Amino acid sequence: MQRVVTAEMDLDLESCVDLVFQITAAQTMPVSTEQLTFRQGDRIYTATEIVDQSGSRLHRLTAEAGLLEVRYEATVSGRATHAHTSDLEAITYLRPSRYCQSDEVFSQARRQFRGVEGHDLVDAVSSFVAASVTYTPGLSLGTDSAVTTLMTGQGVCRDYAHLVIALLRAMDVPARYAACFAPGLDPMDFHAVAEAYLDGAWYVVDATRLAPRSSLVRIATGRDAADCAFLSYHGGHVGLERLRVDAWYAGAGAASVVDDHLAPVQLA
Repeated sequence: MQRVVTAEMDLDLESCVDLVFQITAAQTMPVSTEQLTFRQGDRIYTATEIVDQSGSRLHRLTAEAGLLEVRYEATVSGRATHAHTSDLEAITYLRPSRYCQSDEVFSQARRQFRGVEGHDLVDAVSSFVAASVTYTPGLSLGTDSAVTTLMTGQGVCRDYAHLVIALLRAMDVPARYAACFAPGLDPMDFHAVAEAYLDGAWYVVDATRLAPRSSLVRIATGRDAADCAFLSYHGGHVGLERLRVDAWYAGAGAASVVDDHLAPVQLA
């Protein structure tokens, strides 16, 4: 099934600044058409593409002061390729990270999920987070962590993903963060989910229940949101004047895409 994804961003640059974007479909995604442009008045910038070990594509450029218009559109067809996960990667995704402090939630996780293993554990963690966190756009902060979300019981997709990841790591399951486009998401935005590593494969965990997991288009993969920010910058001030993200199905079959959020699903 074809999926069309778009991102539009207008940035107010107050001085010359080094910009790094992660807004394109990952290298592992079967992209059939794609266009990415960086325009400032009559000037078109050419970004340097950097691909990390997980296939995330970073686009880096240095832009002058002024309004920078960023536009991205791609058509994704078919299923993603799944790269081999090394022992080093699996170990990395067992460790605590900035927003996923598995060491701090260790005791609760061990009490809450004692004796549960494998896919049953993943389902139990997902159900617990879905039931204990309320989706509240605009109330969480970019610095909130899994511990914050566990205490407040509120957040957005990144917060749900961080809590799922922290709890799974505390139960000795490698878990990672994935930024995605999500056809069917409401409200529409960049989306974030967790992935759990079981029996040599990564399975999507979306405790928000806001979009079918089989529809997701991977953008970036990392330990947590710090590795997958859609924009980072250095050496100047940047104001986000406008952001619009969209994703939809192209062609027939969209109505048949459903998800019970229980069956194991890999990011396609």
